[in-house]
Amino acid sequence: MFTLPCLVVIARWLWPLSLPLGITLLVALLLLAASQYHLWSRLSSGSVFAPEFPRALVIAFNVEFGAIILLAVLQILLDIGMLVAMAVQRAPVAVPDAWRYAIAVLAVALAGLGVANAVRVPPVKDIDVVARDLPPRYDGYRLLQLTDLHISRLFPARWASAVVDRANASGVDLIVVTGDFIDGSVAMRERDVAPLARLRAPDGVYAIPGNHEYFFDYAAWMRHLSGLGIRMLPNANMVLERQGERLAIVGVTDLSAPGAGQAGPDLATAMRGVPAGVPVILLDHQPRNARYGAERGVALQLSGHTHGGMIRGLDRIVARANNGYVSGRYRVGDMTLYVSNGTGLWPGFALRLGTPSEMTRITLRRPGHSPG
Repeated sequence: MFTLPCLVVIARWLWPLSLPLGITLLVALLLLAASQYHLWSRLSSGSVFAPEFPRALVIAFNVEFGAIILLAVLQILLDIGMLVAMAVQRAPVAVPDAWRYAIAVLAVALAGLGVANAVRVPPVKDIDVVARDLPPRYDGYRLLQLTDLHISRLFPARWASAVVDRANASGVDLIVVTGDFIDGSVAMRERDVAPLARLRAPDGVYAIPGNHEYFFDYAAWMRHLSGLGIRMLPNANMVLERQGERLAIVGVTDLSAPGAGQAGPDLATAMRGVPAGVPVILLDHQPRNARYGAERGVALQLSGHTHGGMIRGLDRIVARANNGYVSGRYRVGDMTLYVSNGTGLWPGFALRLGTPSEMTRITLRRPGHSPG
């Protein structure tokens, strides 16, 4: 499927240009090579999810790959415009080479901007969430959601360390990570994830696995992340208490778990032991089953996985694959669902245009407050 945009570019953008045949063939070969980024990733590590190239090369591949896809879209739009002009004028319409070069420059510029947006250390985004049945002593309680870190050659130790520094400076009571910590095995990523051991919050750091943990020896990653001081909650919970008032943090495994021979998400098991009447914050990597959580009495669900759709417009397609949930706040019955755009991004397609990355600082409010 990733070769198809390249073939569109070669056939509809490159071939009509007034270039010597030798140059045309050379450019076509370079475009084809860039379009096979995921094949080169698989050859480098055995997985399309873990390109094991120097970071500069991973960035270059993402710019080139993104430019090909964007150029294919722009060329299709140009072709549609040409067909409309031909229908109106009832005569052939020639597209000047200058127009083709212009959309190529635009595609490269947008791809470069998109990759730059993707690899930055994201800012802290503040939101207020009204949580049903929230005890008075938890009114104003703050937690920080990190998700989709995808620590890899693209998001290495230096980036992870900067994220940890910003998280620790956020002044929250609790830090949660809603899955997709890594892309790569423990052996590949041990040094890059090491900064996560410095995550600190008064009430601790809690997390769940995402689908990518199941691609790279789930059991090994669960042990390693736990060894970094992160409390993993796979179909489990932790009840916090402040002067007799309680709040439950509940986690479930990912929907992809059964495909890896692991236990799938089981909210009933995860909520076992949570006292009646205690408000529940659910950590679920994928948002698509939010309605089930709402039916089980969850007050707030925190999810990621969608990356916000990555590119404005593409988010509508991503939403369809996630029961309509792709970015931001949703009201699902009496429950609030918040879907983060993600802190990092899969290094196989690291572009962000109109969907900024985030570290989300959530302030809990009792009913009667207007959410912000």
